[in-house]
This record gives sequence, structure tokens and C-alpha cells, in this order.
Amino acid sequence: MRIRSITVFLNPRWPISELGLQKAGIFARHARETLQNAGYEVQSVRLATPPFPTFLPPEDYAQAVTVLGFLAHSEGFEYVSLGPAAPDKLDTYAAIPQMLPQSSNLFLSGHLTTPAGQVSLPAVRACAEVIHQVAPLEKNGFANLRFAALANVPPWAPFFPAAYHNGNAPAFALALEAADLALDAFGHASSLAEARAGLIQAVQEHAKALEEKCDYLSALYKFEFKGLDFTLAPFPDKSRSIGTALENLGLPAFGLSGSLAASAFLTDTLDRAAFKRTGFNGLMLPLLEDATLAERGADGALTLTDLLLYSSVCGTGLDTLPLPGGTSVEQLQAILLDLAALSLRLNKPLTARLLPIPGKQTGDLTGFNFEYFANSKVLEVPARPLSGLFAGDESLEIAPRKQQ
Repeated sequence: MRIRSITVFLNPRWPISELGLQKAGIFARHARETLQNAGYEVQSVRLATPPFPTFLPPEDYAQAVTVLGFLAHSEGFEYVSLGPAAPDKLDTYAAIPQMLPQSSNLFLSGHLTTPAGQVSLPAVRACAEVIHQVAPLEKNGFANLRFAALANVPPWAPFFPAAYHNGNAPAFALALEAADLALDAFGHASSLAEARAGLIQAVQEHAKALEEKCDYLSALYKFEFKGLDFTLAPFPDKSRSIGTALENLGLPAFGLSGSLAASAFLTDTLDRAAFKRTGFNGLMLPLLEDATLAERGADGALTLTDLLLYSSVCGTGLDTLPLPGGTSVEQLQAILLDLAALSLRLNKPLTARLLPIPGKQTGDLTGFNFEYFANSKVLEVPARPLSGLFAGDESLEIAPRKQQ
């Protein structure tokens, strides 16, 4: 297991408080050293701000991206998330395609839902338009790796692009790359009970060690420790594949019948572990970031519809899905609407990071040359344009199902 990210949450203000950013950098460097000395590899240190419309004036968006990116990098932050656009400021979504090209280390997002528990149909369409406009900005549609549509996602989730801050007091959290814990627990178990007990034990042992170090750092620097996100993020080799871990339960191939049960078993197991939580804390199924999932997408066992189905019992939603370059705004809108409705009905956070690849069609091989991606095939998009009431500008209230 390794730490995907130490994510520091900070309000940098505007004009940027260089002193505040320097303090955050000092904290981050000490946190990295402390956790590495405890035996954990730290992949990255990241900075997440409040939603950009809440502290930046529109006329300064471009300047802020450049200045904040430079200053953050000088303090050791590899990536910066400027948070989400929001339905009450629809014009802010349109700014994202202009902001993303300013820096290759910048992440942004957009809310699909409102704080009142509604799906904003205009925001859904706005996010679809962002994805469509961003796709041709970089080779292979790669710029959309740095944008996510958020449904029912609260602040302080440490995984990017979903991360954003709320308030002024600095805070931090850990995003963990822990698929290998499930791989080990499930691969050596002689029963489901043993598989469950082994994963719970591994998670709790690591959580105890990490929380001890984070509490020390929090007390020393007065940065609030928000918690751990034990979403079992994978890495694109078989030894750290969540797809392989799930298949070790007895699936002939992830994506076939039985996969929902495997996903539910894993997330239920995580729910039983005791640790300080923030973010998603579930099952992450990023098709292009997992060697086995990428293979199942290529051989047709795993589809977009399957992944949406598994989102009902897993942690994060639709992540790094390669789509045809000709996918329309209207098709993207329909996919995002389903995701948003699911998140509110189940009262859980979900995200969508969709990658239309210019020039590619369904079934084509992807051609990424990126160490964090495993190549697959372009997925079919089972969507057509919405019409009638769903094509309007209302906010759709969807309440969680009442318990009997």
C-alpha cells in the first residue's frame, strides 16, 4: 500500500497570500517526510482550494491559474485543484475549458447537484459541454483527465479531481492507493469470512499507524486532519489491480454476472473497518488505471452500463472511461443525469471522469503513453439525446429512499 496523495486544503485568497502558501508548503514537506519515515511511499503532495468562483473574480481566472500554479509548485505541490463550478453560477462552467489549458497540473470540476438535494438539469448540460469542449485540447482527449463532474460530493475528499476545501482554516487528508490490500486478503483466503477479516485487519492496522502520524502533524501545525480515504485505488499492473482482487473471489471475469455481488462484498467489508473517514471510502473502478479492468473493457466483458450499475454499491462512479470522439453533448448529458440521480437516491457521492478521444470510434484501441494508464478499447456509449421534460432547465429533486 502507498499514499496516492497528501492533500492539503487551503484558502489561498486573492490576491494570493504567499505567507499562507509557504506555511502550507512547510507542512506538506514535513508530512511527506514523516509518513515516508513511517514506511509509506508518498506518490504526490497536492493542494485543493475552495471552489474557484467563491474567492476569484471572473476577470482574474486566467491570471490566478498561472500565479497559483507557479507559487504552489515552488512550495512542492505537484497538483492543484481549484474546485467545482456550481449550479447557482452557471457561467462559471464555461470558464473551465479556458482555464484547463493554462497549466498541465491544474484540476477542476463541476457540480451536477445542488446542496438542497436536487439534480440541476442546466448544470448537467454544462458539465457535458465542458467535457465535449475539453476533449480536443490535448492528444487522446487527455485534458479530461483533469476534469470531473461531481454528484453529491462534499468537501475534503482527497482524491483529485473531486477535492475541494470549505472555509478558511487549513486542513489535510490522505488518499490511499490500497488495492493491493484487497488483492492480498482475497488471494490467500480459504473462505469469504477469512477474506473479509483479512482486509479489515489490514485496513485497520494501516489506519492506526497513519492516524497516529497525522494527529501528530495536526497538533504541531494546527492543520485539521480530516481523515483517510481508503478507496481502494489501483495501479495499472496486475500486482495492484482491484479487478484482479475481485476476480480472486471467484469471478471468471469482472463484468460478468456476480460482479455486483463482489463489489458489494468489498465495499461492505470496508464499511466494517474502523478508522477516521473522509471522501469516498469505497471501491474505485477506473478502467484505464487498472490492468485487469482495462483488459475486461477491451474484451467486452465490462461496459459503461455495468460500471454505472456497480456505482450503486461502490465508491466513486464512472472514472477514466475511454469514449468515442464523436460522443455528443446530448449523449454525455444523459450519462451524467443517470449518475446524478443515482447519487441522490442512494445518498452517496459519485463522480464522472469521461474521456472522449478525438478520432476514435467504439472498439478502437486506445493509444495512451502514460505510466498511470493501461490501454484498453473505446467503450460503446448507450445513450441518445434526451427530450421533453428532461431537456428542460428545471432542478429535479430526488430524495433518498425512505427506510421502512
